[in-house]
Amino acid sequence: MRKRFIFALCLVIAGSLTACSPRDLLTRRLAADLIEGSDAFRTPQALFVHTGIVSNKDYLSPESLVLQHHGWISATTAPCPPAIVPPPCWDVVLTPSGVETVRPLLASADEGKPSFSLPVARRELVAITGVSKQGNVADVDFIWRWQPANEVGSALYSSDLRYHSTVGFRDYDDGWRVVPSASHSGQTLDDALKNAELAP
Repeated sequence: MRKRFIFALCLVIAGSLTACSPRDLLTRRLAADLIEGSDAFRTPQALFVHTGIVSNKDYLSPESLVLQHHGWISATTAPCPPAIVPPPCWDVVLTPSGVETVRPLLASADEGKPSFSLPVARRELVAITGVSKQGNVADVDFIWRWQPANEVGSALYSSDLRYHSTVGFRDYDDGWRVVPSASHSGQTLDDALKNAELAP
């Protein structure tokens, strides 16, 4: 009788152990894996470059000023087309150095186009700094940084800067997941990355 009880107890314990998946407990390691594996986090940062006639506002944007500073674009004043107001307008071109820098980064479909997108950086998770759980929801605080992907990315993004974000998690029947849409308990990862603050 005693042997049967011990055997049954062992079966119950074994069954409860196998019923738990690695995603049932929201550890810092699991939170890091889920954040790093999400589409929002893995989406590279792109720079949209516009050549031809652009507004003064676009020509004086921070990204454009960096391209000018590195000698990758230059411009001359130009008459504004009706769709672009107020003057002045600028006719932007890639310099020879700009062509040499940009060409290897261009997608073949974008070659010869006046506007194109360049992948310049990707996010890198630095640390999970806190996990606050309440029932089946949680908020996860984390630090991340931009990792430049090329020379243009290095000119635009410093890997020394750290950003702080908070994202909501929810415990579903198959384990914890990053919330797919905004909820009362937290924000989506996409929103968390957009609203990131510089970390101390």
